[in-house]
Amino acid sequence: MANGAAGRPVTGWEQRYCRAVIISDTVATGLVVGSIGNFFGARDAANWHEKWGILAFGTEVLVLGALAVSRSWAPAVLGQGAEEFRRLGRSLFAATVVLALGGIALTSRNIKLWIFVAIPAIALVTMTARYVLRLWLHRQRGEGQCLRPVLAAGSPDTVRDLIARTRRFPHIGWRVEAVCTPDGRGTDGDEVDGVPVVGELADVAKHVRHDGYRVVAVTPDAHWSPHRLQRLAWNLEGSDAEMVVAPVLMEVAGPRLHVDAVLGIPLLRVSMPTFTGGRRAVKEVVDRVGATLLLVLLAPLMVLVALLVLADSRGGVLYRQRRVGKDGREFTILKFRTMVAGAHGARASLASRNEGAGLLFKLRSDPRVTRVGAVLRRYSLDELPQLFNVVTGAMSLVGPRPPLPEECAAYGPDIRRRLLVKPGLTGLWQINGRSDLPWEEAVRLDLRYVEDWSLALDTVILWKTLRAVLHGQGAY
Repeated sequence: MANGAAGRPVTGWEQRYCRAVIISDTVATGLVVGSIGNFFGARDAANWHEKWGILAFGTEVLVLGALAVSRSWAPAVLGQGAEEFRRLGRSLFAATVVLALGGIALTSRNIKLWIFVAIPAIALVTMTARYVLRLWLHRQRGEGQCLRPVLAAGSPDTVRDLIARTRRFPHIGWRVEAVCTPDGRGTDGDEVDGVPVVGELADVAKHVRHDGYRVVAVTPDAHWSPHRLQRLAWNLEGSDAEMVVAPVLMEVAGPRLHVDAVLGIPLLRVSMPTFTGGRRAVKEVVDRVGATLLLVLLAPLMVLVALLVLADSRGGVLYRQRRVGKDGREFTILKFRTMVAGAHGARASLASRNEGAGLLFKLRSDPRVTRVGAVLRRYSLDELPQLFNVVTGAMSLVGPRPPLPEECAAYGPDIRRRLLVKPGLTGLWQINGRSDLPWEEAVRLDLRYVEDWSLALDTVILWKTLRAVLHGQGAY
């Protein structure tokens, strides 16, 4: 516990991190526009200031202004989730539109260079720089640094769930340091899962002002009536604390949640998940074009892997297996063969050694896996032929894990919602532990993707997949 708000650096690291992001964006934008302006302006030195200097300066001011207006530097969105990159993308798109309109108004002949070269280059450099900063921040949080002190207020059971989640995912940046419960008691005497209970729910504001907590996390409890929540919000005004209320909704978040005021009543509106429409059409195009480009780029590697598979053991290069796709339609998934011939027939004899969670069959040291196959599995190279499944439309680049028919036969109605979208070559399960995940957590991640899908989330998953593959964690 802290001794007081005066001794706690409430926002020091947040201010430094926000400043680092602003400097990074400014330097990255300046380097891109400066390099383009100098390279092309050198060919027209006589008119450099008129044609290139003004455009370079104007582009940088426009981009940085768009970032500021869209609140892309707000501390609440920096360092976690897809919203940071979503705002960055919207800012650059707005800058592109304004730049195009300005070019038309000024009848500039050089405007295409800044629209089709400069802005995409700025997007690539700024997003890469932000991702590097985020990796540093997450590493610090994994070591217990750069965390926001949290006071959790609610029933002991819901608070315990919150504590467990913050410990399991430290990159979120929360550390629950104190708890308030309805009667001032916890599940373990004066504690809830090792966190001290400092008072009752009516005492929340007093403890926040005395100890300087950065976040007040309100979890479900019968005590929290609308009037009491409103009173708590008023009592927290003027403090450094951010009040966060957990709605009683199962795994619904992101772009589907909207707060509307209707007849003076704040209502949390949950829009329907989108399974069709313009964004899905864009995803379809990105999937097929992206998979085709990856097949072309990775063709030499795939040929090398095929030769290694053939040289290592008897059998074909590819392994074909029936899987279940969108709306329950079966398809044949393609993989590089990683097991000895006839491996499927030997599965029954290994059933007693199954280490897989739930309906999955997995063995960390499966005797059927070949030497080359073990390497391919560790780095997910065996899954490269699934790009052909993406090109043909049976799979997506990002989506839930493609299940086996026998798994689907055991699905309940809730889990069957995974089949509302195409299965993916990668997904939230791929970047959060893969085979090391408990079955319930793997299902939760798949259902979360189905409910909260967005193009920005797909982009983040694809970006993080590279790191997950290189580390090889949870792959066997």
